Amino acid sequence: MTGLILYYLLAVNVLTFIVYGFDKRKARRKRWRIPEATLLGLAVIGGSVGAWIAMHIFHHKTLHNKFRYGIPVIFLLQTALALYLLLY
Repeated sequence: MTGLILYYLLAVNVLTFIVYGFDKRKARRKRWRIPEATLLGLAVIGGSVGAWIAMHIFHHKTLHNKFRYGIPVIFLLQTALALYLLLY
């Protein structure tokens, strides 16, 4: 079961990283964008590490407070939940 969860987290973080990069590319070309709710939703379902890395590599959404502070908060909450589930 733990292996399955790790594969899920790896997949969702890689997907999140790719989606953030794709959205940044679209932003530079002034084209259709991925909704912010989708970007945040990917972080909520487990892609917070991929979102954080993509934000810093692509310099994307780093000035938006809901991303600047929201992504680290989501990560901390997910980490706390994982530790709670592992310990109890």
